[in-house]
Amino acid sequence: MSLMAQDIPVPCKYEDHPDFLSILHVDDEATFLAVSKIYLERRGICVITAGSVRDALPLIDTWSFDVILSDYEMPGTDGLAFLKMLRERKCTIPFILFTGKMREEVLIEAINNGATFSLNKGGDPRSQFAELEQKIREASQWHRAEAARRRTSAELPHAL
Repeated sequence: MSLMAQDIPVPCKYEDHPDFLSILHVDDEATFLAVSKIYLERRGICVITAGSVRDALPLIDTWSFDVILSDYEMPGTDGLAFLKMLRERKCTIPFILFTGKMREEVLIEAINNGATFSLNKGGDPRSQFAELEQKIREASQWHRAEAARRRTSAELPHAL
């Protein structure tokens, strides 16, 4: 599925707020994308969705995201291959693998390739989405703190 003009995301409501978070959620299950978007946006997280890795890549080049959330098992390019692509492109955006089919070897490979977190879909939806929200916020806070540390380290020699 390719993006149409009406599918191009518009800026989110609260992007000038200091706690604003923007995520890219990639999943081939349209219903799941819609439900997670509703849940997370009610909690102040802007969610841009893509139904495939092919649709997600131009969004990453166009928009600034705090976190990328991806399903593992998708037609075409799976979530693990997507993570590897991003890391090869030197993309440091936190990456959460969110899937219903988490095997131990996939989890190990995801971590070895720079996944920030991995979560299993399923179970009680309230606790599942609450944990997802918490991991998104945690990953974003860590990434922002790391970026601030790098900026400070780069400025330090000039201050001496």
